[in-house]
Amino acid sequence: MHEISRRQFGGALLLAGAGARGVRAAKADIAPILESSLQQHKIPAAVAMAATSGKITYTGAFGKRDSKSGVAVTPESIFVIASMTKPITSVAAMQLVEQGKLKLEEPASTYIPELGSLQVLHGFDAKGKPILKPATKPVTLRTLLTHTSGFAYDIWDADMQRYEKESGTNSPLGTVAPLTPLMFEPGTRWQYGTSADWSGRLVETVSGLTLEQYFQKNILGPLGMRDTAFTFPAEKFDRLVGEYRRRKPDGPLVEDPRTLPKPPKAFNGGGGLYSTAGDYVRFMQMILRRGQGSSGVQILQPKTVDWMATNQIGDVSAGKLKTVRPDISSDVDFHPGFKDGFGFGFLINATAYEGRRSAGSLAWGGIANTYFWIDPRKDVAGVLMMQFLPFADKEGLAVLGDFERAVYAS
Repeated sequence: MHEISRRQFGGALLLAGAGARGVRAAKADIAPILESSLQQHKIPAAVAMAATSGKITYTGAFGKRDSKSGVAVTPESIFVIASMTKPITSVAAMQLVEQGKLKLEEPASTYIPELGSLQVLHGFDAKGKPILKPATKPVTLRTLLTHTSGFAYDIWDADMQRYEKESGTNSPLGTVAPLTPLMFEPGTRWQYGTSADWSGRLVETVSGLTLEQYFQKNILGPLGMRDTAFTFPAEKFDRLVGEYRRRKPDGPLVEDPRTLPKPPKAFNGGGGLYSTAGDYVRFMQMILRRGQGSSGVQILQPKTVDWMATNQIGDVSAGKLKTVRPDISSDVDFHPGFKDGFGFGFLINATAYEGRRSAGSLAWGGIANTYFWIDPRKDVAGVLMMQFLPFADKEGLAVLGDFERAVYAS
């Protein structure tokens, strides 16, 4: 399994020079395609970047930071990246696995005792009360990293939403999730949820550091990701891009007030980071270089990156979600007609996207329509940062498709 991944990554690096030359020769073609797409789909602001393992091949910034100021978006603009935090949390957890401080198959309750008494929701009784039974399988780091733990978001799980209504519990977007029942026995299904919140808690418990401290010391600092953090500094407020949302389906995007984010009460490994496109490119390039940062620092062993980039959920299908909160997310299906897998922190497409990423590429996104992909076979990575709800909005996904096709065509 690892040998296949090593060949893919090694072969991609050999293509870096040719790929970079091709993009450099025609990269000016990407800008008008992307600008036209953003105008056509009425997206107010975006930053996009493409890169190989060794260099940035395209950078574009479009629109205004907010309508009131008229300040232009730049490549240094800062976005809420939400669930694009999850792959970074996965890297942190795998660093601790390398050090022998965490084990993939060990019950997570070894370090967080409350995870040892989890219950599974088995529907609702005639009065609408939740039917809960003790879990028969433990939640492990493996199930957390692959979203097969049973923890679910209410955005895409009707039972979870109903449980929250009946129990009077819920967690606002971006906050660390409380302990909830599992929607199924660990390891039996894939369902997107709060697993990475608990992966982050494991990192904090085992390392003795807050997630902010751990990330800065072991990932963000070594990779030079200077504008990525959980706590937003007031001196960077001028660079924060305003957020929008659709108040009704197919309606126009309506702007939210742009306010200085408050310091978080806890650090959420599932979705708490702010970042820039340039910073995230540094993270993606580290994956393309199999754990090595641009400065030469090795933050993961090559075999660990290969492992993370390998499907870990067998024949189970990942990445397809039916919304129960359309104000927050549309239905999610990034690859219609195909079954995708999931590694340790990444969605993995088994079949190539026509005219776009290769088979075996890694991807995910953030709730405010930020997206990335990493294509080891062709040594290409791209990130598109927009800032609006709902997630997986058809207009936003159309822009992503146009951008990605332009990157590969160039």
